[in-house]
Amino acid sequence: MKKNVFFLAIIIAISSVSCLRMDDMLYNESALDFYKLDDYEGEVDFRLDNSYAIPDSLTYLFTLESQTATETTPTKIYAIYLGDTNRIATDTIIMYCHGNRDHMDFYWQREKLLANVGGKNRFGVLMLDYRGFGMSEGKSTEEGLYADVDAGLTWLKNHGLTNDRLVIYGFSLGSAPATELAAHPRSMIPSKLILESPFASAAVMVQDGSILDIPPSYFTNLKIDNAEEIKRVNQPFLWFHGIDDTFLNIKTHGEVIFKNYHGTKGIAVRVKGADHGEVPEKFGFVPYCKQIEDFITGNY
Repeated sequence: MKKNVFFLAIIIAISSVSCLRMDDMLYNESALDFYKLDDYEGEVDFRLDNSYAIPDSLTYLFTLESQTATETTPTKIYAIYLGDTNRIATDTIIMYCHGNRDHMDFYWQREKLLANVGGKNRFGVLMLDYRGFGMSEGKSTEEGLYADVDAGLTWLKNHGLTNDRLVIYGFSLGSAPATELAAHPRSMIPSKLILESPFASAAVMVQDGSILDIPPSYFTNLKIDNAEEIKRVNQPFLWFHGIDDTFLNIKTHGEVIFKNYHGTKGIAVRVKGADHGEVPEKFGFVPYCKQIEDFITGNY
């Protein structure tokens, strides 16, 4: 219901302002003057107890320069690395690509949870705010998403990370850069791919949400098509999706992606009772972390 209302609002807006398209609505940018992390009091999907806390000494906030092929100057984006930066050359690292909601403060609990997979800071975790989100400069675009995440991968590579120790994880909107950079690697080749509540394509999002028989091309120029790109992914693939996801329906989105995957190893985790954003909590934080640990270590 919420999904239909969301897209109906877009339809009404487009009817009155012909230049407005879904492309502009996909990125729910929210600017910040500074990051609060544990002190953030806004709405989040879930909150972890103190046992998941990460020491300040292992929390590194920094900036990256991201540049698309059509840009003449780089865009400054912000990132947070959890772990010891001196161990990147020997650690396994999770590159976490967040969703379209707000900024890194909203996803801070998720990054902390991943930093507890297999024990405190067993794996390093890198998260960044796409351009236009949080304190990152610029305006979000599809190519910008890919360039921003690749800027993070370049930073990891420059700190000694090798392809065999890189895992890329995409949640919701983040499934686009995660899948794209696994299927068409740039600076690094991820050894494994994890997607949580992914969307099949921009076109399917429009078809699912629209109650009118209007071609998807009327609403968007986005070329994101995870269901097609996953066919080019050969790396082991772990997929999480809530069975009760009312935003990205598991049947029209996640199931289609998983069916189209033909790589070396595919693992599907369908979480009962979980809506969009509820997978870690409804699955259970401990089994969620164990599932990811087993996947990363090859304990299938």
